[in-house]
Amino acid sequence: MERTVNLLEEMAKVVIEGDEEEAVSLAKKALSMGMNPTEAIEKGFGEGMREVGRLFEKLEIFLPQVILSADAMTAGVEIFRQEMAAREGEVPRKTVLLGTIQGDVHDIGKNIIKIMLETSGFKVYDLGRDVPVSRFVDKIRELSPDIVGVSALMTTTMVHMPKLIEALKEAGLRGKAKVMVGGAPVLPEWAKEIGADGYGGSAMEAVEVARRLAGL
Repeated sequence: MERTVNLLEEMAKVVIEGDEEEAVSLAKKALSMGMNPTEAIEKGFGEGMREVGRLFEKLEIFLPQVILSADAMTAGVEIFRQEMAAREGEVPRKTVLLGTIQGDVHDIGKNIIKIMLETSGFKVYDLGRDVPVSRFVDKIRELSPDIVGVSALMTTTMVHMPKLIEALKEAGLRGKAKVMVGGAPVLPEWAKEIGADGYGGSAMEAVEVARRLAGL
């Protein structure tokens, strides 16, 4: 038991440090010890990435370090994914369609959420920034994602979020995907008022809400 706990702590540590090579080595070691891949990802690499999220939100680290940590986690998770695919066949992943709403060119927060969703096992389609409501609707129709995540950093652009929800209703797509909203000016009360299914006040919260909405 102690060896397992120590290994999980090591896995978290290498993600925080952004050590891709060591993450791969520890993933292989965990498999050789018979550790459950899902547990290893969640309690090892995942805990490291959650700490990276906390540090980023406190401005103790910056985007380049987050990317290094995400790369390390992705490399380690890939070892487990290959093993799980070999044992059980490829498991379909839950999908998220992300974008910053039209008129808004701020996307650092969205990019952080994308990284954290991917390292949490989601398949993410990123539409980028300044995305028109009509493009969201077209892509939802095309991709049938489980979740749509929409961000805004300005009060002048967040007004397009309820327009998107109304457009999805008109297109008969509202029940096809859960809608999450977030961004500096967006408040949970307002998200509820416009009929969004979820709200993320931070990257970490967004991932937790996405997992809940996806039934994970």
